[in-house]
Amino acid sequence: MMKLDILKQSLGKWILILLALIFFIPTRAQDSEEQRINRLNERDYPQWFSDAKLGIFIHWGLYSVPAYGGKESYAEWYLRGLQTGDSLRTTFMKKNYGPNFDYKDFAGLLKAELFDAEEWAKLFKKAGAKYVVLVTKHHDGYALWPSKFNRNWNSVDIGPKKDIVGEVTEAVREEGLKMGLYYSLAEWNNPLHRWYTDPHDSIGNYVEEYMIPQFKELVGTYKPTLIFTDGEWYNTAKQWHAAELINWYYDLVGPDAIVNNRWGHGLDTGFLTPEYSAGITETDRPWAEVRGIGRSFGLNRNEDLAAYGTSKELITRFVQTVANGGGMILNVGPKADGQIPMIQQERLVQLGNWLDINGEAIYGSEPYEVHSEEKQVELERVDPTIDFNWVRNSPMKEIKEDDFTVHWEGYLVTPKTGTYTFEVRADDEARVKLDGKFLLNQDYTAPDNEAEVMGAQTAASTQAKLKLKKNEVYPISIDYREKKQNASIRLLWKTDGQEQEIVPASAFFQDKNKNQSGLKGTYSSLKTHLAYTQNNGNIYAISFDWPGEELVLHISDPGKIAKVTMLGLDRKLDYMYENGKLYIDTSKIGFNDLPSYDAWTFKIEE
Repeated sequence: MMKLDILKQSLGKWILILLALIFFIPTRAQDSEEQRINRLNERDYPQWFSDAKLGIFIHWGLYSVPAYGGKESYAEWYLRGLQTGDSLRTTFMKKNYGPNFDYKDFAGLLKAELFDAEEWAKLFKKAGAKYVVLVTKHHDGYALWPSKFNRNWNSVDIGPKKDIVGEVTEAVREEGLKMGLYYSLAEWNNPLHRWYTDPHDSIGNYVEEYMIPQFKELVGTYKPTLIFTDGEWYNTAKQWHAAELINWYYDLVGPDAIVNNRWGHGLDTGFLTPEYSAGITETDRPWAEVRGIGRSFGLNRNEDLAAYGTSKELITRFVQTVANGGGMILNVGPKADGQIPMIQQERLVQLGNWLDINGEAIYGSEPYEVHSEEKQVELERVDPTIDFNWVRNSPMKEIKEDDFTVHWEGYLVTPKTGTYTFEVRADDEARVKLDGKFLLNQDYTAPDNEAEVMGAQTAASTQAKLKLKKNEVYPISIDYREKKQNASIRLLWKTDGQEQEIVPASAFFQDKNKNQSGLKGTYSSLKTHLAYTQNNGNIYAISFDWPGEELVLHISDPGKIAKVTMLGLDRKLDYMYENGKLYIDTSKIGFNDLPSYDAWTFKIEE
């Protein structure tokens, strides 16, 4: 009997070893590249992802120690800023850490003394998230797990002395959420290939000797339900061995597994990841808007309070993505001590509280025949100069990140007589009219690269020369149009004996008498005030503005026996349908009756 038990134990061990070998051996290695891609194209996307709607991103690493960058920049690109000699970061580094301090020295300062994976996971669940995506290794190469390929450059060997990936994965799954891992394919300072420095096509040894085995080590150890890759944009999917790796991952994890779409040129697979945008309207392929609660993913202590927005702004953005058929991966950037900043925690809790009331209109929902209703918004302000780089953010509250216009007008006064060379640099379109004549006209659309935000940004430029007299008052108007993604405009000039510079504030006036400086700017875009979803045969209209006495919806007739209610309020509402519009009586809903104050969901049961 004892011999039989020993035999069973031995056989069990061999079976486990065999299974492990199967998991780590690349599947269908004999397949051609075309066959691998066909396998991916034939695979269905898991339903759980489309139903989940909300995920939480976590950007935490060595960059969380300085936690610093320009107000519109990504703080996790701190090392790249040092490499390019960015004066803001290099000056900050010398002033606060000394002239001999190097980026790698931050590893000793990432102490994570307040890090609590269970606390994180409970917060994310309270926020209403259904999955979590942890950055395991960003472009600086520092790994948050004990990777044998990053000796003395991982969170167990140096820094927190913890397997961050392991602890977060366990805690997240304990809360019933799905776990995802972010992995940067490229690294800025790896000796086998220095991304942005070495020739883009020289990544062969890096991929085969380092990236592939490390990727398999990470995925094989933690078996995430979702993989989010990044840093792919200078190379092809074939160079990254993307189809091979994705198929290997799918075979390892099973039908719930899903990847994003950042795997290099030539491979169109994975869920779409628009980043800091006004969203898209793709409905036949899963997608998730990717953004931070503030302007940056990694914590940026240089951000203004306004960058974090309000709970209403966050809920509005989130609902819009859902109405358009997508979801959102909302990022938090913990501090070096491991604590998520309180304002970020507050926004997550506020979103979760709203979802507690309105979740049936969100989770598992699909776009309605009408996605949203918009209205034109125009806001005015005075700008001292034309020198803006909004990256992918809105130029001001109430204006969308994409598809907005600006019209500036006023008067230009030159400090001396001479021939001036004007230049406008813009992404996307700009037109300058001076003294009643068109001076500059630029029609340009930047390349569509959704992933590369903090890399080399592109903007076209146009120049023109004009003779101007000292102290003459010239009427000037500037029109700008932003289409998608990055947004920037600069107006420069130069004349004899003068270096090119941004046209200074001293040259602009609002009036002919030069009493008020600056240019009057009118910012315009469409603003969504209603969003629609449908779920289980019901229609949901989510209003971002309180309708007052009556809510008017441009939808199909629900019939005379429909039931209309507001989620969170146990009361039927009167309605009527006339001339293609549904009129819902909200006059009897008092302020104290409102279940929330950021957005209100009206349910129409036919």
